[in-house]
Amino acid sequence: MKALVFREKLALEEVPKAIPGPGEALIKVSIAGICKTDVEISRGYMDFQGIPGHEFVGIVESSPDPRQVGTRVVGEINVGCGNCSQCRQGLERHCLSRTVLGILGRNGAFAEYLTLPASNLVCVPASLPDEKAVFVEPLAAALEILDQVAIRPTDRVLVIGDGKLGLLVSMALRPTGCDLQLVGKHPRKLDLFARLGGSVQVLEHFSGSEHGFDVVVEASGHPSGWEFALKMVKPRGTIVLKSTFHGSFNFNPAPLVINEITVVGSRCGKFAPALRLMESGIIDPTPLISGSFRLEDIEEAFKRSVEKEYIKVLVKMT
Repeated sequence: MKALVFREKLALEEVPKAIPGPGEALIKVSIAGICKTDVEISRGYMDFQGIPGHEFVGIVESSPDPRQVGTRVVGEINVGCGNCSQCRQGLERHCLSRTVLGILGRNGAFAEYLTLPASNLVCVPASLPDEKAVFVEPLAAALEILDQVAIRPTDRVLVIGDGKLGLLVSMALRPTGCDLQLVGKHPRKLDLFARLGGSVQVLEHFSGSEHGFDVVVEASGHPSGWEFALKMVKPRGTIVLKSTFHGSFNFNPAPLVINEITVVGSRCGKFAPALRLMESGIIDPTPLISGSFRLEDIEEAFKRSVEKEYIKVLVKMT
C-alpha cells in the first residue's frame, strides 16, 4: 500500500499492507486531516517513526465484529492495554502502555489502510459527509475542555491562537453563552469565527488592560502563548493548555502560586458529543478547510498546511 512514512524526513513510499492484530479491524482510509501535531511529529515530536496521521474517516474491510464490515467509521486514537486501572476506568488515553494512532508506537492514517481495535471504532451517521466527519477527533479534543472546566455564561473566556485548534475550541465553547474572545495574528482566519458571530481581535491590537479573564485557553502552538495566557488570566482563574509542540520552554512558576492559578492540561475527548453537535448543525467546521490533496500529493499537502493562508488541509486517498 502507499503511505506517508516519517523516518528522518517525510516520504511517500510503498509499504506492506497493514495487517490487523488480535481484536483489530482493517480500515480502508477514505480521507485524513493534517493536524498541527502531525507537523510537529515531522520536526521530532514524540520521537515517532512510522506512518503519522490520526484524523480519518474510512470503511471497515474486516473486523472481529462482522456488523462493522462495510460501515463508515472514525476511530478513537488511543489504544490501551485493557488491564490497568486507567483502562478499567475508561481512560485508555492515560494508559502507561498505550499506543496512539500515528503518534506513539502505532502506524497512522496517512496510508491506504490502517488498523485499530474494533472497540475503538465509531460509526459515522449517514448525514455527515467525509469532509465533516474527519473533524470528529479534533472537535472532540476541543470539547474535552468542557468536561474538565465548568464554563458559565457569566465567565470571560479568552482563546489564544487562530489556527485549526483555536478556531475549533472557539466553536466548541461558544454554545456555553460565555463572554468569549478569540485572539490571533491573522485577520483572515479570525474572520471565520467573526462570521459566526464571535468576538475576535488581532493580537497586536489587543490591549493589556483587557486582562482578567476567568478562563484562558492556550491553543497557539507556541511557547509565547503561555506567557500571554499568564498575563491575561485573573487571580484564581484557569489556564487550559491545548498546544503540543516539539521543544520546551522555561517559565517562572511564582505567578501561579501568587495568583492561585489553576492549570489544566487538555488532550483527547469523547467522539459521541462531537458527532452529535455536527449532525445537528450546531457546529460546522467545514469552513476551516483550505484545500484537499490526493495521497500522491501528500508531501505538497504538508508544505501547504504550514503556510499562513491555509487552515485545514485534507488528504483524500482515492
